[in-house]
Amino acid sequence: MTTLFRPLKFILGFAFFGFAFSAVSLSGQQAPNDSAPQLHSVPSPAFDKASMDSKADPCTDFYQYACGNFAANHPIPADQSSVDEFYQIYNVNTERLSAILTKYSDASAPRTPNEQKIGDYYAACMNTALIEQKRLAPLQPLLTEIDHVSKLGLPYFAGELQRYSVAAFFSYGEMQDFKDSSKQVAVFDQGGLGLPERDYYLRTGDKDKQLRDQYVVHVTKILAYVGEPPAQAAMDARNILAFETKLAEASMTVTERRDPEAIYHPQSLARFQSSLGGVPFGRFFEAIHSPQIDSVINANPKFFPAMISAIKDADMQTLRAYLRYHLVTTYARSLPKRIDDENFDFYGRKLQGQPEQEPRWKRCSAGDDGALGEALGQVYVQQYFAGDSKAKMLVMVHDIESAMDRDIDTLDWMSPATKVRAKDKLKAVTDKIGYPDHWRDYSRLSIASDDTLGNSMRANAFENDRELNKIGQPVDKTEWGMTPPTVNAYYDPSMNNINFPAGILQPAFYDPNADLATNYGHIGAIIGHELTHGFDDQGKKFDGAGNMTDWWSAEDTKKFESRTSCLVNEYGGFTAVDDVKINGKLTLGENTADNGGLVLAYLAYLERAKQDGIDSTTKIDGFTGPQRFFIGYGQNWCENSRPEIIRQQVLTDPHSPDHFRANGAVVNQPDFAAAFGCKRGSPMAPTNSCRVW
Repeated sequence: MTTLFRPLKFILGFAFFGFAFSAVSLSGQQAPNDSAPQLHSVPSPAFDKASMDSKADPCTDFYQYACGNFAANHPIPADQSSVDEFYQIYNVNTERLSAILTKYSDASAPRTPNEQKIGDYYAACMNTALIEQKRLAPLQPLLTEIDHVSKLGLPYFAGELQRYSVAAFFSYGEMQDFKDSSKQVAVFDQGGLGLPERDYYLRTGDKDKQLRDQYVVHVTKILAYVGEPPAQAAMDARNILAFETKLAEASMTVTERRDPEAIYHPQSLARFQSSLGGVPFGRFFEAIHSPQIDSVINANPKFFPAMISAIKDADMQTLRAYLRYHLVTTYARSLPKRIDDENFDFYGRKLQGQPEQEPRWKRCSAGDDGALGEALGQVYVQQYFAGDSKAKMLVMVHDIESAMDRDIDTLDWMSPATKVRAKDKLKAVTDKIGYPDHWRDYSRLSIASDDTLGNSMRANAFENDRELNKIGQPVDKTEWGMTPPTVNAYYDPSMNNINFPAGILQPAFYDPNADLATNYGHIGAIIGHELTHGFDDQGKKFDGAGNMTDWWSAEDTKKFESRTSCLVNEYGGFTAVDDVKINGKLTLGENTADNGGLVLAYLAYLERAKQDGIDSTTKIDGFTGPQRFFIGYGQNWCENSRPEIIRQQVLTDPHSPDHFRANGAVVNQPDFAAAFGCKRGSPMAPTNSCRVW
């Protein structure tokens, strides 16, 4: 997925800006004006004047102008690694979810079956006294299995752990076939790492060495907490790092994995198993509850022989310690405080610079959303996304799709034949707004008010079984990949749809009381971002039916790559923190979407203003319509971040840091200079700029 914000999980073949669902077929035509809900009411700007630095020159540093006082006005809470617009909406949404969950955690109140589940999940999570009382007892059956597992038994036990979302050795799941989007197939992929990604094991800088040392100390403490003698725990932790380093060496980089062709290797099951040196995988499928399969997608063929070799070379003490650590760290939140605190100390404090862990109610609310998202989301939508919100959003989405249709006609670098195919794909895009048309059935998931760990494990197993049961079944195009309260959005190339959950359709991104220009700068640019993902360096490889096929002429592809190389060089020149520069290749898709989305949103704003008889030159609160539009966009990216989280983001995330998402896109906008009277050649209006879409 390709998203606007940092993705919450990785799913093969998807692209995130954020994430959501609701199927409406795209016609490519704007609804008649007299039948379209108005997207504006009281003309009051939704941008934050207090965050602006009016002394800054917008032509020199637009981010400073739009967001220069944001950090001073929004200090980072001790329980966060950063603050931005996404966090502010997430914080409000989490408070709303907590209120809903507190209400339904009262077992004496009347509750529907779903309300019982979301309430009891929350009640159990919040009951830390009971968690402390139970100690490790709920996890003991699996810990005992680890104590006795042999190498011959590892395939079965890896399947058992993966069913509970424990990242043991590799990953197995379901995906739409890239070359036949009507099929849902099994996929094997690299995995099994405790650090964020492969290069954390392989980089040689002082900071990287320090993090690896801290990781060993962390693993040592976790192993000691579950019963290993201190000296043994320290030795096992070092051996775990060495074992995971072998897995990392065989893994693809985050940049390599952006190419869908690089992670698509169809194989018969027999051929896949032959690459494993005769290791029997039948019991793995049994343990993970996989349906019977005869073929797979092997996302990284070089990984699995290296993984088998690493397992053969390792002693059982190391492998058992490795399994023990990954099991415990996966469920740290549901275990006694000293384990939960230690897990946070490394993954939150050391890796992300976050001084304190979030309060329990926030983490339990988020966990409930992850486990029972559509049951909780149904209540959330009823309270916070009612009325005509969905209809108004569809008007804006159609405006922006129509703007892309017109914009394709103006491209001087694309041939007429490829333009026809691009428009065919555009017309096939499906728009999903707010929430699903059909809610997920949780009737088979058992939730108890006194079983924190069991609830988490059963929820993970429920989701595993739901996903794997798709293999070989017809594709459900109405399914959502994010829960309704999620503050994010996404484009899915295999579905060819754009998705906006109710959670992101809240002020300030979308404010029904804001003026037209500000809303189009805020949420309009997000819509344009997701739409452009269908035509970025990943999305261009999929057609309107969601199949990976080359619908471009060779000459058009050459011209496209020349234009995207301009963005690679532009963003690759930005220093994010210390001596760490943005990876222009890793962030290319998101940067392309930011730039293209902003162009489309602006074109759509001008056309909508024209249709509605709004004079864009009229000032509101001292700013013209175009100025309010760009300020709205810039303030999507106001942030205050700790250097540790910026470092981690640049090394692992396909999204550029927020500051550069504002300035990096604005400098390439043909109408920005006119809006603020910037002279050609000024920093925000350079003589040479990049333009793809």
